Amino acid sequence: MIYKVFYQETKERSPRREQTKSLYLDIDAETELEGRIQARQIIEKNTAYNIEFIELLSEKALEYEKETGVFEVTEF
Repeated sequence: MIYKVFYQETKERSPRREQTKSLYLDIDAETELEGRIQARQIIEKNTAYNIEFIELLSEKALEYEKETGVFEVTEF
């Protein structure tokens, strides 16, 4: 399952919508909730990012992300 993680690069400043970034993770989980938990754990272990939201992408949403040209799965 592909998850899109919205984040701020630092926890030091107040979040600003204009500075929100995203990355994509390929998580092997049995349920959506388990995938979200694993995604959060991976991000917290490997970065100092302030996680705003974690979204499971549907097939249609994944196709759209690939078409926009910004889709790239992040690996840690």
